[in-house]
Amino acid sequence: QVQLAESGGGRLQAGDSLRLSCTASGITFSRYCVGWFRQAPGKEREFVSVISWNGGLEEYADSVKGRFTISRDNSKNTVYLQMDSLIPEDTAVYYCVADPNIAVVHAGQVEVWGRGTLVTVSS
Repeated sequence: QVQLAESGGGRLQAGDSLRLSCTASGITFSRYCVGWFRQAPGKEREFVSVISWNGGLEEYADSVKGRFTISRDNSKNTVYLQMDSLIPEDTAVYYCVADPNIAVVHAGQVEVWGRGTLVTVSS
């Protein structure tokens, strides 16, 4: 059974940088696409980014394009989300998900979600 664990959240100031990690177990990680979603207080969960199984394809929400970078290290079963130039609107709980199909990940139509990691950005 797939298990996902997010880490790296924290409290920061606008303009700071932060790197989140998502470590997976219970799957052949190198065959899975992995994505990040976030949910801000009082808002619906939204797509942030996704990376293909081999890292050859990356997609980003318009709101984070140019500021966030997704990457993966299959030897460590881990996907990273490098977040630069953070703004208060980035405040949210960040979740990672995984599926062999990138479209499924992008749509968030997955059964297993991690517990999330909280990122708080103050102005």
